[in-house]
Amino acid sequence: MRSGRFWSWVIFAVGAAYFFIPLIGTLEFSMRMRRGTYSFDAYRVVLGDVHFQQTFGYSVVVAVFTIVLGVLIVVPAAYWIRLRLPQLRPIVEFITLLPLVIPAIVIVFGYIRMYGSSSPLPFLASARGADALLVIGYATLALPYMYRAVDTGLRTIDVRTLTEAAQILGAGWTTIMLRVILPNVLIAVLSGAFLTFAIVIGEFTMASLLNRPAFGPYLQLMGANRAYEPAALAIIAFAITWGCMSLIQILSRFAPKSGQAR
Repeated sequence: MRSGRFWSWVIFAVGAAYFFIPLIGTLEFSMRMRRGTYSFDAYRVVLGDVHFQQTFGYSVVVAVFTIVLGVLIVVPAAYWIRLRLPQLRPIVEFITLLPLVIPAIVIVFGYIRMYGSSSPLPFLASARGADALLVIGYATLALPYMYRAVDTGLRTIDVRTLTEAAQILGAGWTTIMLRVILPNVLIAVLSGAFLTFAIVIGEFTMASLLNRPAFGPYLQLMGANRAYEPAALAIIAFAITWGCMSLIQILSRFAPKSGQAR
């Protein structure tokens, strides 16, 4: 047992070093913009850059719309499949995995061919149309994570009993969804929302090919033209992503136990 514990700590230390050493090196390099001393000049330059503020703000707005669209699609679908159509669950799970198999560049080229200026539905002819397609594309990329988060939340409650009790009290389907089901899976929905936010903030392919002023293309542009600022941006993006992951871990502690309903 002592030998096994020793090797467990060795493996943990190797994994931690593999993860943290590049991160520490990036942080140290980002603070060397001022020669001869460490400073946060690169972070001040980045945070004070108008393009950073515009692109990050744009990506945050797109992430909010993507989360809303994902919730409106996934929550009713997962609820109905679990309540009425459990035989379709393997098919739906397979469909939700397709965004992990199909590259984002294939999806966006399909958008360009279908909704370009020469198509019957030229959404890409306007900025708002391109924004709408970007939100839809991001919702597609986040579908595997949002669906599984919501489906896991639905497993922790007795969907059928809650639905029948609400119907006995005279509640309609909209009331059941908004006042019974959604509050019980809110933690799961928030987990999927934070994952979606992290995906949208760092995504590059769709935003670049659709020519949208998102944060991902800004990261790539800075990396190609600057030295210390890209390292600072990498640390900022890492902090945002791990902030979302930490919130998921915190919120998961408040989720109902399996087999229990609120």
